[in-house]
Amino acid sequence: MGKNIYQKLSAIIIIGFLSFLIVKNPLSDTYVEKLRSDAMTVSSVKDALLIEIEEKSAQYEVPPQDAKIDRVWKKMPGYNGLKVDIDASYDKMKEDGVFDENKLIFKQVSPKVHLEDLPPAPIYRGHPDKPMIALTINVAWGNEYLSSILATLKKHNVQATFFLEGRWAKENPDLVKMIDEGGHEIGNHSYSHPDMKTISNDRTKKELADTNEIIRATIGKAPALFAPPSGSYHDKTVEIANDMDMKTIMWTVDTIDWRDPPVSTLLNRVLKQLHNGAIILAHPTRSTDAALEKLLTEINEKGYKIGTVSNLLDEKRLNYRTSESGS
Repeated sequence: MGKNIYQKLSAIIIIGFLSFLIVKNPLSDTYVEKLRSDAMTVSSVKDALLIEIEEKSAQYEVPPQDAKIDRVWKKMPGYNGLKVDIDASYDKMKEDGVFDENKLIFKQVSPKVHLEDLPPAPIYRGHPDKPMIALTINVAWGNEYLSSILATLKKHNVQATFFLEGRWAKENPDLVKMIDEGGHEIGNHSYSHPDMKTISNDRTKKELADTNEIIRATIGKAPALFAPPSGSYHDKTVEIANDMDMKTIMWTVDTIDWRDPPVSTLLNRVLKQLHNGAIILAHPTRSTDAALEKLLTEINEKGYKIGTVSNLLDEKRLNYRTSESGS
């Protein structure tokens, strides 16, 4: 018992003595002060970096652009602006402790006016600042080329917008499903391919409604886009489509593939007309099938992203590091 008490007292004396040395030792005071100084230095560097990001952020901001009715191009989508995400940018730079514009992270800023806020009008193109192109394929015939076209699109990981004639869709449900399963967008191309500019309002409604019903019954969803055959329409056509929750889509680049041009002619015609926001019109023809591989490669090499019409009309900017995308 006495031995245990002795051991406990010895331990208490030793601990007390060591504590005295640590508290009174001037070296320990110096060490603590150094730790405090280092912590303050690190803190001040971080604070300076944060301040620098805040001060410089304004020069990198881009204002959003509202959707509008253009005198030439009719209905045009808006385009997101950019604002520096200060906290995310700071987290990206804090390890090095220096400002680096290549590590800036952005937030996209939505416009105040969207396509849905505008009155009915046809859409010919996407936003002129968006480096993207939409490929549309109007289908009322050409079954023999569809499988090959779909295979080429899959190879290049490209989703296109297929506007389907209702009568064709009714007769070819398996092909409709194949297009949908490939991740492509499906739109309405009327039921019987009439001149929409000359038919009655009631006939217009039936052409669109019948096609929507066939597509809905086949793939479980109705189209959100309508492409009038031969690009023929009048204002009431667009209004009726709008009342049925469909945007009327035109184009800015025509392959004229229905004339069966040589591949070189089709490529030259399309490639020299490429621009930001372009909508390319094609059909399932021999010419398009033969030219598609080279066309997609050339478009990609020119720096354009290729996608569906809905992708093109989306206000989101491409190729920016954003906190929303996590990239």
